[in-house]
Formats: sequence, C-alpha cells, structure tokens
Amino acid sequence: MNITIIGTGYVGLVTGTCLADLGNPVFCLDVDKAKIDLLNGGGVPIYEPGLAELVQQNLAAERLTFSTDVQASVKHGDVQFIAVGTPSDEDGSADLQYVLAAARNIGRYMEGFKVVVDKSTVPVGTADKVRAVIQEELDKRGRGDISFAVVSNPEFLKEGAAVDDFMRPDRIVLGVDDNESGAQALAVMRKLYAPFNRNHERTRVMDVRSAEFTKYAANAMLATRISFMNELANLADRVGADIELVRQGMGSDPRIGYSFLYAGTGYGGSCFPKDVAALARTAAEYGQQLKVLGAVEAVNDAQKTVLVDKVTGRFGKELKGRKFAVWGLAFKPNTDDMREAPSRVLIGALLRAGARVAAHDPVAVTEARRAFALDFADAPALLDNLEFCTSPMQAVEQADALAIVTEWKAYKAPNLERLKALLKAPVIFDGRNLFEPLSMRAAGFDYVGIGRGSSR
Repeated sequence: MNITIIGTGYVGLVTGTCLADLGNPVFCLDVDKAKIDLLNGGGVPIYEPGLAELVQQNLAAERLTFSTDVQASVKHGDVQFIAVGTPSDEDGSADLQYVLAAARNIGRYMEGFKVVVDKSTVPVGTADKVRAVIQEELDKRGRGDISFAVVSNPEFLKEGAAVDDFMRPDRIVLGVDDNESGAQALAVMRKLYAPFNRNHERTRVMDVRSAEFTKYAANAMLATRISFMNELANLADRVGADIELVRQGMGSDPRIGYSFLYAGTGYGGSCFPKDVAALARTAAEYGQQLKVLGAVEAVNDAQKTVLVDKVTGRFGKELKGRKFAVWGLAFKPNTDDMREAPSRVLIGALLRAGARVAAHDPVAVTEARRAFALDFADAPALLDNLEFCTSPMQAVEQADALAIVTEWKAYKAPNLERLKALLKAPVIFDGRNLFEPLSMRAAGFDYVGIGRGSSR
C-alpha cells in the first residue's frame, strides 16, 4: 500500500520507517531540506535505538523516499499520515497551524479518494477542522466531488522504545466516521495494520472524537501517577518512610500495578507536559476545570526543583567556588530529547548560583548545548562554567557532589571505590533512586535519594 508521511519528526520518521519495513512504499515529506538531505544520506536527526539501521535498510531496499516535493507526496499515498508538530501556544492549547497546512496541501493536490490520518497528537475536534480545510481546497478547484475520509490514529510510542512499540503495539486506536467514506477508510486501515493483528486483535475502533480524546487521556493518567508518587515521596522524606518499599507494596496490588510509580525529579519530554496542558485547555474551552490535572502540573513543576533544594540545603544557596557533577541530561534514557528535561532546571539553578557544573550524558550532549544556549540567552557568560564530559568518571573529578538526573544503564553499577576517590567529598544526590541508601552509606557515601526517609 502506498503511504505518505507528512513530517519527519519523531512520530513521522518512526511511523514511516516501520511501515516501510513491513513492505509498504513510503514517501516521507518535510519542508526542511537539510533534514531531507540528511535522511537521504542514511543519517537520522534524532537518537532512537534501532531507527538508524531501519532507515538505512529501507532506503537500500527502495521502500523509503524522503522529499520536499508536496505535490509528489500527495500523488503517492493512498493513505496520507499527518505527523507534524503540535507545539503548545502560550495559553497551553495545541497549535494546529502545521496540521491544517498539511491538510490544505492534500486538498490542493489530491485527484482521487484519500484516507487522511491524523497521527499527530491533536485536541478533540481537530478531524473536523482537517476535513473542512480539505473540502475548502477541493471546492476552490471545482473538485468538491472528490471523496475522502479523515481518521484519527493516535500514536502510543515511548521515546527510547519507539520502534519496538510500533512493531509490537499493545493497541491500535482507529477513530472513523459512521458513514460510507468512514467504512471505506476503516477497511483500508485494517488492511494496513493487518500484520499486527495476526496473533490477536489489537485494533480498537471508535468514533473520531473518542480516539482523539484517548491519547490525551492516556498521557494525562500516566502524568498523574508520576506526580502522585513524587508528592508521596516528598512526604516519605518527612515522615521517615521509604518510597521504594511503599512503591513495592502499592504495585503488588493488581488494581494498581508497578508502571509509572517511580519517584524522581519530575516528567519532561515532548508529550506529557504538552498534552496535560492541552487537555486542561480543552476543558476550559468547554467551561470545565480539570482540577486534578492542574495539581499534576503544579506538582511536576515543583518536583523539578527537588534536587536544587537538596543541594542548597546541604551547601547553602551561595555556590560560588563549588563544582557539581551531573549524570544524565536527556529527560529519560535512550533518547537525546532535552525538551522540559529536569536537568535544565538543576543545572540552570547551579550555574546561576555561581557553581561550576561538569555534565555527562551518553547521547544528549549536542541537544543539551542547544537547550542551554536558549536557557542562558540572557546570561551566556555563565555557560563558561558548564563542561560536557566524555565519561561519567571524568565529570566527578574533584566535584563537591554528584547529582544523578537520568537513569541511564551506564550509571547503575559504577565502580564505587573509584567514584569515591575522584569526588572531592563522597556526596551523591540521586534523583532516580538508582542505589540502595544503606549499602551506599556502608560504602562511605553521604547518599540522598528521593523519598528514602527511613533509609537515612
């Protein structure tokens, strides 16, 4: 089946590459010529395990095409996936300008029936807007008789595991209209996703608005679990409980389970912050206040400062002359995504308090340089005190303390004797609870976790 992917960002590139790997001829469109040139050369603009290899394999097999040619993209695909960005506006709502521009181009050039798939995360009612824009363009051309269908097919890809998530989905949500073109589109989408349903049926068919809502509801629930556990962890520190033991006790209840119950430094990335804000904004447009989500956002914003508070609680707010090592820059492991990363809050606070910072991350340094250049546009000279190191141990040399922000595997079993010898003082602020407090203290470390109150 001929497939067009509009947008070669995170979602579009993973979706297009994986569909090509299943044997479909896939045309990936982007307006960024530099990115298209990179992709045509076998390069990948994002870090995602396994993705670069799949891109190269499917380029070689001539199943994958990257281009800036809009008209050719519309001509190619029987199914047109819209996978462009939906950044947050100042009021928290999702900015749909790129989605609607993609829809307008489809209406401008289509010559026969198309299935238009909203793959981007979009608010409830977006399909109606996409449909109206396409119809408007068709009417301008005097081709209002051409039929099409708009389908909602939200993505459920975790950064760092996106290829596996796409190839082994736990569910495929399809939102279709209850009419003739909707039935035709559903048949096309079932055929496209048939390889994923051979073992058992994974497709959940529903109306379009429910499908659009499902994506936001899922991310809001996961964000809620994270913020709830972080709030409990802060209380555990005060009452002398160990949040890790509490997590195990909670998670063993099958009604709760273990997923997304880890305390830490707050969530980041491109999805949870944006989607929680967009869902709250949608509610406001309909005259409803989502009080729980308001609390989720507030708790998360505060949690990003938890390591700052622990550091200044130990060393004071004036940090001039101090050096701190930071392990982990990306908002989570197995990605180079620095959007809303808690490391930006910690490092920003340390630098502005006069400290020097030596940071390490296995893959995110390039993106981190861009992120901190934006964060310190008002005081670029402070970046002279930020060093990016090539190894975790290089970062800790003569540091007053180590702060762990991202739970990369490379940080989970360090040589403790060497670590202690390299640090100026054996102080660790563990924002991801990678280690057991009692064993770390037995090894001679002054160890501070998140919510590990009973392990002091």
